[in-house]
Amino acid sequence: MADLPIDLGEPLTDRLASVLDVEAKIPRALDALGPIAGRDVVLLDGVDGIRARQLNDLGARVTFAGASPDARIEAPDGSADVLVSLWGPYRGASPAEGTEAARVLRPGGRLLLLLDYGRDDVSRLRGDIPEYGALSRRDGPLLRGGFKVRVVHCFWTFASLGDARTFLEAAFGAIGREVASAMQRPRLSYNIAVYHRTMDATA
Repeated sequence: MADLPIDLGEPLTDRLASVLDVEAKIPRALDALGPIAGRDVVLLDGVDGIRARQLNDLGARVTFAGASPDARIEAPDGSADVLVSLWGPYRGASPAEGTEAARVLRPGGRLLLLLDYGRDDVSRLRGDIPEYGALSRRDGPLLRGGFKVRVVHCFWTFASLGDARTFLEAAFGAIGREVASAMQRPRLSYNIAVYHRTMDATA
């Protein structure tokens, strides 16, 4: 699901939503890199969930759009100041994706891609996913394609160690139990990469 990095199914997904980034570092980073306050923001493949509410609370005018397999964004030309993709398949690195982003964004518009960065406690739970490799390297497609990156150091914060153990084992099985057994405090480090660039018609 676009609003969260992992869809664990009910009720575990709701539980994850309640512990991920309780400090609200993610929306503050998006606002710093957009900015989004007072702007028209298109959320790709988003739902009216946590991130959308946080962006609205910061003063953004949020609308939602899907992206088709051929990178077509379901939004009018020049309809956004900021285009945000949350943990979705849209990477913004291919020529088709760059052209579509430039079409939807107004002159000087900003494209923000929120992806897992790895090198944290949560990556032990999730295994080898693409964001932990090529995307975050200096010669990877995003940084090579004109994006800059800001790493946001977030947490999964639980009420207690017991709460963390119960959730992690239910959500991730044996590896969740192993990670939980090594925890000294009820939170896991979680690093988010916000890849950002200004788009124009020549993208």
